[in-house]
Amino acid sequence: MSTLAESVKNRLSTASELLGQLKAEPRLDLIGRVERVGDNVASVRGLPETRLGELLLFERSDGGEPVVGIVLTLDPDLIGCAMLGDDSGIRAGNLVRGTGSVASVPVGDQLLGRTVNALGVPVDGGPEIEAAGVEPVERPAPAIVDRDFVDTPLNTGLLVIDAMLPLGRGQRELIISDRETGKTAIAIDTMINQRDTGVVCVYCAVGQKTSSVSQVIDAVKRYGAPERCIFVFAPSDDPPGIQWLAPYAACTMAEYFSERGGDALLIIDDLSKHAVIYRQLSLLLRNPPGREAYPGDIFYIHSRLLERAAKLNRERGGGSLTALPLAATEEGNLSGYIPTNLISITDGQIVLEPRLFHEGQKPAVNVGKSVSRVGGKTQSHAMRRLAENLRLEYTQFLELEIFTRFGGMVDERTRQIIEHGRRIRAVLTQPQFAPLSVAHQVALLVAIDERLLDRLPLDKVSELQSKLGDWLNQHAAEPMRRINSDGELEPDTRAAIVTAIGALVERLNQPDATAVKR
Repeated sequence: MSTLAESVKNRLSTASELLGQLKAEPRLDLIGRVERVGDNVASVRGLPETRLGELLLFERSDGGEPVVGIVLTLDPDLIGCAMLGDDSGIRAGNLVRGTGSVASVPVGDQLLGRTVNALGVPVDGGPEIEAAGVEPVERPAPAIVDRDFVDTPLNTGLLVIDAMLPLGRGQRELIISDRETGKTAIAIDTMINQRDTGVVCVYCAVGQKTSSVSQVIDAVKRYGAPERCIFVFAPSDDPPGIQWLAPYAACTMAEYFSERGGDALLIIDDLSKHAVIYRQLSLLLRNPPGREAYPGDIFYIHSRLLERAAKLNRERGGGSLTALPLAATEEGNLSGYIPTNLISITDGQIVLEPRLFHEGQKPAVNVGKSVSRVGGKTQSHAMRRLAENLRLEYTQFLELEIFTRFGGMVDERTRQIIEHGRRIRAVLTQPQFAPLSVAHQVALLVAIDERLLDRLPLDKVSELQSKLGDWLNQHAAEPMRRINSDGELEPDTRAAIVTAIGALVERLNQPDATAVKR
């Protein structure tokens, strides 16, 4: 057995050789210290080269893995950070190291069908994601010269929207109303309707309950094409920094497909919670509060997100990113601070009415307050021609119906307008998870335009809607195929649809066997 002296002697004999193999290189470490920490935010002193959006590593007092934070504010002497992990092991005086890199997330086809958090880490219990690459969550919006006209429809499958408030690929359309009035239901139906269109859907849940997000995922898996969807989940029990980062991460994941010539749909549920989260972070970081205690840059955080939605020109690949942000109001107040900000950023808004919702009209769209400033140029020729007078007729009916509720006498013409309007309202009411094809919607609009439904009792309109799809596939299959393929409504196609629907109306008007026996 060798003695200690022999071991030291052997070690010294090889020391020079080991020193010769050592390559001494200078290394720059950017180090600061925690000034104060608490409530998932921290203030750091030092690190003069830090940038906005940069990731910092906070050492823990218990010796555990460092916690990542993202820089939100830069002052002359302090840096404000939001923690992206548990800050329980961080104390004032702990070291903070700069990484020199900004927040990034994995992108690529490998994310399709998966549920991930705001950092791109899977939370669905599946295997790790081997992404095609990594992209920063904060990116500049496409320049004006890189954009093209919005000319392709993004059909939701909801007649009230596709006929009167059409959307185009590359548009930004706000869905806004009070809580529990069907905003998410419209978003889900829109995702389901993309199952055969090739549009990639990215659904981002900010501050939502886990049970609510699970219902959304289950509905898409049951009725839609989950293999072409990405679910970004930042639940209410996640750190505020993660929740704030989620919409930007989801937008980056969607941009991967639009920048490669594809079409993507981004749904953010919802930006009202996102604004509240940012207000919370800003107040904790001691930023000056403004209107309703929101910071002065609250408009900017949403504009720089939604402006990334666009239709790209051919030189950029011709792809599109459509944004459907959701926002909540209080007592239907559209003049609130955040609603007015979002309305001014987007290309229109779909306003849902709580009164209509509770009366059973779903989707509860208020067509008088809703508008689409872009999508009308994208409608198919058949849809545009049939929907020209629909909004006017429906609005006129709503005003007359309110007048007649006071018991005033009405003449025969007014009565016909009201009866016709009630059938329009019945047709615009759709069950959830059952979006309609373009041809099916055109057929319903033809029935309204020809007043075929006026011959049908009001309580049987829903029965006609449920049977119309199969009936037309049997009695007008070729006209329906032509409408779905080219969006045109030729005279012979219209005549065939009128004949088929007229036959169905007559059949529904016939008394059943039991009624005949009586």
